[in-house]
Amino acid sequence: MKIVVTGGAGFIGSHVAEIYLAAGHEVWIVDDLSTGKQGNIPAGAHFVQADIADEAVRRLLVDEQIEVVNHHAAQMDVRRSVADPLFDAQVNILGLLNILEGARQARCRRIIFASSGGTVYGEQAAFPATEAHTTCPISPYGVSKLAGERYLYFYHTEHGLPSLSLRYANVYGPRQDPHGEAGVVAIFTQRLLAGETITINGDGKQTRDYVFVGDVAQANLAALTADHTGSINIGTGLETDVNTLAEHLQRITGARDRAQHGPAKPGEQRRSVLSWQRAADVLNWKPLVGLADGLEKTVASLRTAYE
Repeated sequence: MKIVVTGGAGFIGSHVAEIYLAAGHEVWIVDDLSTGKQGNIPAGAHFVQADIADEAVRRLLVDEQIEVVNHHAAQMDVRRSVADPLFDAQVNILGLLNILEGARQARCRRIIFASSGGTVYGEQAAFPATEAHTTCPISPYGVSKLAGERYLYFYHTEHGLPSLSLRYANVYGPRQDPHGEAGVVAIFTQRLLAGETITINGDGKQTRDYVFVGDVAQANLAALTADHTGSINIGTGLETDVNTLAEHLQRITGARDRAQHGPAKPGEQRRSVLSWQRAADVLNWKPLVGLADGLEKTVASLRTAYE
């Protein structure tokens, strides 16, 4: 297949592009390099440096007769979305609409959309959350991701453009940027490897569902041929609190007793965990990398990057 991966120079997108190339597909990466890195672009991919809102991106989809768009480019900082919701909407909503218009004109076979199970549900009432859980996002970022899903539904019903929204839990792994994408695993690891103290917000009992990026890439590979339109959770169904995560990373890095507690962040979700049963049914997918092994791989990768 001819596939465009937007945000393919970023953390998750580069792993997705890599697995598509390994499967024999022809891959174009569209990235403006605002947070992505040239070094993340896998060998064999065509690279186009462009903003996803550019008309040139629409022309690319049409001119190259692209069959699938995998859309990972996004403004993904929750706190920035709260501080500047207009910017968040410009990237995550208007940028997506430009992609969808190009895909419609190119008569693409499928859109795969990176959504966010960690934010679209808001404060959960059931654990783990299934795709039927109410969607009440409490950040503009979550609102924009949910709006993206709704636009995908419109383009499917109005224009016959099939789409799959993968609602990710908290993705971690090699290439995660502790600066641009603000993943807690990468942030903690970088500081511990530098001999610095890590700060846990509040009591550290807030939980997240941590899913390894290699498993996420496998879900994107399965999504290419899945006979399904709609939303699918990609998580592990397991909750891990921040205190436990910090203990794991201190053990792996050898930096004992380097954690302190700071004030809680206003508006932070208390618990987040996703059911992956639909992913098993529709994609024949399940999480394979456990947290301990995934953290070992992540620390080893980041340690090499810092040396």
